[in-house]
This record gives sequence, structure tokens and C-alpha cells, in this order.
Amino acid sequence: MKVPTVFSIITPSFNQGAFLAETIESVISQSGDFHLDYIVIDGGSTDNSVDIIRHYEQFLSKGQWPIACRGITFRWLSEPDQGQTDALLKGFRMAEGEIFAWLNSDDTYLPGALQAAVDLFRAEPAIALCYGDAHYCDVAGAVIGSYRTSPFDFDRLAWFNFICQPSAFFRREAFEEVGGLDPALHFAMDLDLWIRIGGRFSCRYLPRFLSSYRLHESSKTVSDRTLLLNCREAEHLALKYFGWAPLTRVYNSCSALCRARLPGPLVRSKAALSAATLVCSVLRSLWLNRGIRRKDLALLSRENFGKLSKSRVEIMTGTGRSGTP
Repeated sequence: MKVPTVFSIITPSFNQGAFLAETIESVISQSGDFHLDYIVIDGGSTDNSVDIIRHYEQFLSKGQWPIACRGITFRWLSEPDQGQTDALLKGFRMAEGEIFAWLNSDDTYLPGALQAAVDLFRAEPAIALCYGDAHYCDVAGAVIGSYRTSPFDFDRLAWFNFICQPSAFFRREAFEEVGGLDPALHFAMDLDLWIRIGGRFSCRYLPRFLSSYRLHESSKTVSDRTLLLNCREAEHLALKYFGWAPLTRVYNSCSALCRARLPGPLVRSKAALSAATLVCSVLRSLWLNRGIRRKDLALLSRENFGKLSKSRVEIMTGTGRSGTP
């Protein structure tokens, strides 16, 4: 594949003025041997987002920002759209680089992230996607944990997304060859892309922290209904690509369903909610998979159920947070 020299980074945003400046600075402060093509796609924000974008545009155009890479091309637009995936597709159509990525407007890159990625792509030309570790941070930016990333295992994507989106980078060639993002998806478009790239190309885990992933409650995934749609998309993708709805996916889906449908007192009762989720999970798994599968029994461990619990929290306060509505 072509030796990469240009990164195209897309930031989709909608009313994320509280975090947007930090996100933009984390991108344009990257140093290394590459050119940066940075594109911000705003969904017609009604807060101060556009003022923030213009502020950095002026800094860069007047040479007032200390550029530490080969050069930066900064472009942006602000207009209503059909959601985060639509915003990303607009950005990728504008992109000019050999390496693609997107960084939501409440996440940040860590120093050296882009150079670490480009070094790996240059050293191993067969790699189409690389990804690293990510910190979880709170609203104030304080580190509160880390994403559960692991070396690449294609089959494991069926039941757990171990690729943290803000720490992932992929070649333009691979992105275009697999058809880009699916515009029908609004939450699990990253998982869908990893599966399609991972099924055809070499992927590599880079064991270092590349980004900070912000968890907060001003997210588009907070409502019970939206949480359910998020989980159902991931469940659908597992069935579509692997012919199997793993227990982890079904459990998350049923947990969201129970939270959305049960009366308030039952939802507030941990025992009642757990019991309802378990019954729902068994019945839904039997229906989707036409029986119990040995692979599901292998997932029944304390470690995996711990991941299930953490995944629900992450989905409710993180995944897909900052895209347009």
C-alpha cells in the first residue's frame, strides 16, 4: 500500500462547545513527519461551536498556531445533517489523506498519537487498520479508567468491540474498498467498519495510549430508547457477519429493553432488573440463535459478566456521544 504522508481526521460535532476547543487543540498540536488534513463537520450548532471553529481557523490562517508537523490544512462546514454517520460521510468525501480517522468533539488525542500510527503504517505496509489504548476521562478531563483493548482477534468482534474508536486509524484504500461507513447505522458504525476491514485486511494493536475518551451524561445515548437502539445495532451486526447473536450482545440489548419497558420501581430494584434481564436474555438468545450454542456457554464467566456491566455504563455515557442528532 502507498506510504502514508497525509492524515485526514474528521471531527463531527453538534452543540459540543464545552469540549470542542480541547478536541481541536489535541489534533492541531500533533507533531511528526506527516501533513494533517483536519475537517470539522458541525451539524448546525446553536451554541458557541462555530465561534470556536472560526477562532482556530483564524489562528492557523494567520500563522499564529505553532505547527509541529509538516503542515495543516483546516476545513470546516456547519449545516443540518442526518446524524453522526451522515456528518462523517461528508467529511470523508472531502478528505485528501492516505490515513483516515475520526475524533468526536468531546474526545482528544494524546501527544504523539498520529506519529505512532504513521510509524506503524510505514513499517508494516500490509496493515490496513491500527488501534491503541484509550483513557476514560470525566467531564473535567481527569482520567478515570481505561478502555478494555486487546490484540486483534476477528472472531472476538462478534461479542465485544475491543477497538476503541478514537484510538483507531485506517488506510483510505481499505476504507474505500469495503464501502466506507454504512449510512443506515447511527451508533455501531465503527464496529461495522472494523468487522468489514478486519475480515479482509491485516489489523494491528499498538500497545500504547493514543486518546482520551470522555464519558458524560450530555450524550446522545443516555435515553433508554436510544440505548436500546444502540445495543440492537450491535446485536444485528453480530448476526449479519457472524451468524450468531452472542450472549454479551443479547444481554446488553435485553438490559436496555427492560430499562425502557419496566415500571420505575422495578428498574430501581437491582435484583428485579437483573432477574428480568436474565429471563429476557435466555428467551431472546434461544429465539435469535435457534437454541443454545456452545460458544455462548464459553462466555459465561465472571470476567465476561463484569465486562457486560461495564459495557452498559460505557454505552450510556460514551459511545457515539458527540455526533450530530
